Amino acid sequence: MWADLAPVGRNADTGGYRRYAWSGADADCRTWFQEQAEARGLTYETDRNGNQWAWLGDPLAGDAVVTGSHLDSVPDGGAFDGPLGVVSSFAALDELRRRGAAFARPLAITNFGDEEGARFGLACVGSRLTAGQLTKEKAHELRDADGVSLPQAMEAAGYDPDAIGADPERLARIGAFVELHVEQGRALDLSGDRVGIASAIWPHGRWRFDFRGEANHAGTTRLVDRRDPMLTYAATVLAARSEAALAGAVATFGKISVEPNGVNAIPSLVRGWLDSRAADQATLDTVVTAIEKAARERAEQDGIDLGIVRESFTPVVEFEHALRDEMNRILGGSVPVLGTGAGHDAGILSAAVPTAMLFVRNPTGVSHSPREFAAEDDCVAGVLALADVLEGLACR
Repeated sequence: MWADLAPVGRNADTGGYRRYAWSGADADCRTWFQEQAEARGLTYETDRNGNQWAWLGDPLAGDAVVTGSHLDSVPDGGAFDGPLGVVSSFAALDELRRRGAAFARPLAITNFGDEEGARFGLACVGSRLTAGQLTKEKAHELRDADGVSLPQAMEAAGYDPDAIGADPERLARIGAFVELHVEQGRALDLSGDRVGIASAIWPHGRWRFDFRGEANHAGTTRLVDRRDPMLTYAATVLAARSEAALAGAVATFGKISVEPNGVNAIPSLVRGWLDSRAADQATLDTVVTAIEKAARERAEQDGIDLGIVRESFTPVVEFEHALRDEMNRILGGSVPVLGTGAGHDAGILSAAVPTAMLFVRNPTGVSHSPREFAAEDDCVAGVLALADVLEGLACR
């Protein structure tokens, strides 16, 4: 499975993956998922929001145990973030069948669409729509860098954008959702454990900063006469790093657009996106407020107009303690429990259904990069742990 999926959407120059929502690479990933489901005799379906489902047992029976993750990527992302969870889910089902497990509850494997938000700027679109955390109207307003709207992209890929929206009936069928994911950090590597259980997801959000100045000639405009928004943006980036370090949080400006974007032109607009996360809400609020204050003070000094828009926000997610504790019991009671600063579909769904996560060791701690890695024996350990959990939850 891993060998079949590995070439899809891989960029030859960078070695990273570009599996963006509703793109050709995304379609190939979806075809791969459907083929894996049908090869195992599972009931395959795509829901109203484009999420894929592979069912063992009656999809309408209720109290189902669901596992899976996503197949899309960030720009030039790694091979493991998302796909490891989907591949491991199919492999865990194979293992359970090898064991002769008798299922007492329906089991489903899922691929949630547009988890990374690489194309339209909003993470977890598929699960947010399903959980009612993103309305159809707001989703239809999403645009990519080329101005293509989400409805246009979905329609071009053969899906109905008018059908999207909350899906409480589907969520009501789910008794538990367990997502396996490569760890996006080094906690397991440092502890020497192959597999861990998630305790919580840090609160996190994305903010867009619009710095508006005045376009002019880079060679003939005196420095004192310039209203250069790039300087204000640069000062804000430094302030974000400083404020995050003081608070023990993280803050990153990782995406930027510039107009008119000419080498010999002073920009008229610099638009930067801030991603910030912290262990608790109060710390996150402190950091973002301080960054905004620093940006406004510098904008006033530079003669720059500044607009700030919060584009997305996810509060702290405490995974259900009962499910988390039951998973630890199934796995022997000594599995490390750790928090994470990364968002996941499991975090979105946690408001509607009991959710939990398994992490697989990442020896480098690198993620969202072609250097992302997990050793094969650790991946196998993850599959076996997931199989044990699914057997404990769904089988007699």
